[in-house]
Amino acid sequence: MGIMDGTEQATFRLEPGRDGQATLTLTGRLDRDSTASLWRQSTDRLRELRPKRLIVQVGAVEYCDAAGISLLMEYKRILEQNEGQIEIRDLQPQFQQLMALFEIDHQVLPPKSLGPVANAVHNLGRWAADLFSDFTAQVSFTGEICAKLLKTVLHPGRLRRQDTFLMAEKAGVNAMGITALLGFLIGLILAFQSAAAMQNFGAEIFVADLVAIALFRELGPLITALVLASRSGSAFAAELGTMKVNEEIDALVTMGLDPVQFLVLPRLIAAVCMLPLLTMFNLLFGLIGCGVVMTTWDIPISTYIERISAAATLGDIFGGLAKTFVFGTLIAGIGCLRGLQTGTGPSAVGDSATRAVVSGIIAIVVADGVFAVIYYFLGI
Repeated sequence: MGIMDGTEQATFRLEPGRDGQATLTLTGRLDRDSTASLWRQSTDRLRELRPKRLIVQVGAVEYCDAAGISLLMEYKRILEQNEGQIEIRDLQPQFQQLMALFEIDHQVLPPKSLGPVANAVHNLGRWAADLFSDFTAQVSFTGEICAKLLKTVLHPGRLRRQDTFLMAEKAGVNAMGITALLGFLIGLILAFQSAAAMQNFGAEIFVADLVAIALFRELGPLITALVLASRSGSAFAAELGTMKVNEEIDALVTMGLDPVQFLVLPRLIAAVCMLPLLTMFNLLFGLIGCGVVMTTWDIPISTYIERISAAATLGDIFGGLAKTFVFGTLIAGIGCLRGLQTGTGPSAVGDSATRAVVSGIIAIVVADGVFAVIYYFLGI
């Protein structure tokens, strides 16, 4: 008994046999159009027959594309559901290679629901494990760049000076405009808000003391570091991430060049050297902004300069500048690390830049808190 149907391009014939065995013969072309005409009828008939063993004869198939292979895989799935066996005979070699791409040895089942409490604990544990892994990677990378920086200090010829100056120009000189603008606005706003409050006590002159100490100790280094993290840290991550995606870093390793020595150290040295200079530039314009507000309150410039000289000391200035060396190391190190950790995909570089900015800002705030505690116990 046989069933036969199809189009001019493809036909199928299903013949039941003994002991639950059946033979399915396919002929013609198994392309997108002809397979669509055979799919429903052949699969429905196969589900009705429910054979324990199915032999699929495809020796007469002239052409087979992905649609035809999908039909064969559908036959296989139906037999597996019925706990049966399937054998595909006489499939041409070129079609066998295509079918190998569709083979799935192990079916991946979705994970079972753990419940709200267990799921929360599972997510918390996974987050903690990822955080610990990321922390160890940062510590390891920091140790590596410190060791190679020491070797560079002992052997200055290893440093790529031209790239270092180029990075210093991008991270430092090109950032002077935004640094000056932010410093001026912060000094102006801080002085205006303070003067408005101190006017009630007739203590407008002490606004200079407040603004100078706040800028020198905290706001100047912190704001400049945040600008550099947002501007240059993300740029470092994007540059190295693009090189990672384009396999340029793998090419450097193949040529025997160390990516850390070749790419990271110039950026690290440029950031560490330029951040203190940018901070001083920020402090200068912050004091200018404060001076503009003081003049509107009829306080002479000479008196304003005298108050700044009396309130702030060199310890305040150098205490704030000392932070910038650590901030620059964190910004450049984290930015380069995120770039080297870039994965694959169209959003990989953007994700690396985002992680560089977020991680850099968090590291800066944490480091600033550590400095505050240290300065407190040292009496600075």
